[in-house]
Amino acid sequence: MDVRWEEAGWERLTGRAGRRRLPVWDCTVGLVVGDDSVLLIDPGSCLREGAGVRAEAERLTGRSVTHIAFTHGHFDHVLGAAAFPGAEVYGAVGLAALLAADREELRGDAVRHGLAEAEAAEAVERLVLPGHHVSGEWTLDLGGVQVLLANVGPGHTGHDLAVFVPGERETVFCGDLVEESGEPMAGPDAMPRQWPAALDRLLSLGGEDALYVPGHGAVVTAEFVRAQRATLAARSGVS
Repeated sequence: MDVRWEEAGWERLTGRAGRRRLPVWDCTVGLVVGDDSVLLIDPGSCLREGAGVRAEAERLTGRSVTHIAFTHGHFDHVLGAAAFPGAEVYGAVGLAALLAADREELRGDAVRHGLAEAEAAEAVERLVLPGHHVSGEWTLDLGGVQVLLANVGPGHTGHDLAVFVPGERETVFCGDLVEESGEPMAGPDAMPRQWPAALDRLLSLGGEDALYVPGHGAVVTAEFVRAQRATLAARSGVS
C-alpha cells in the first residue's frame, strides 16, 4: 500500500496507475504516472471538482497533469477539464463535435442530476473539447509506460473510449461501459444492442487477469465484465 495515495483518498492499483471515487455521483477519476508525463482519465463534473482533483494529482505526482482522456461525454466525466490548463485532451472520434453542438443539453443534464445551476453554466461556458480524436487505437508514451487509448464503443454512448495500462497487472479503465455500484445506466444516447460487443472488445484488451476499473463502483474482474455482458445481451435480445 502506498500510504500517500491512500491518505489522499486515492486507490493505488499498480505502480503506475491509481484512481479516485469522487463524491455525489461516485464517478471514477483515473491517474497514470509516467516518467515524463501524467495522464488523467475523466476530470470530474465541474470546475470546483476538477480543481480539487488537479491539486491532489499534483501532490501525489509532484507534476502537472499533461494529458486527459474522456471515456465518454456525460457531464460527470468531462466538465472538470477546464481546471487543467495546457493539458492535451483525447476523446473518441466524433465526441468533440457532439459536445460542441449539445452544450445546452449537457448543462441541463448536469442540473437535472443535481449540479448547481451556476456551476453547470460556468463549466459548460468553459467546456474543453478533445483536441485529439481516437478512431481506433492511440498509444501515448508517458515515459516508462505506454498507455493505449481504444475506441471500443458504441455502447453506453456513441463515443466510448477505454484506457489500457500495461504493468505488473494490466489495468483497463472502462468508463461507464462497466458499472459496479448499480445496474448499467442506459440513457437516450445508449446503443444497447451494440453494448455487449463493446464489452467483448474490453475483455480482449485486458485479458483474463486484468483489473477492470468501472466508471462507477469498485474495481472488478473479467468474470464480472462477462456477467454484465450477459445481462446487457439478455436485456437487448442479442447474443
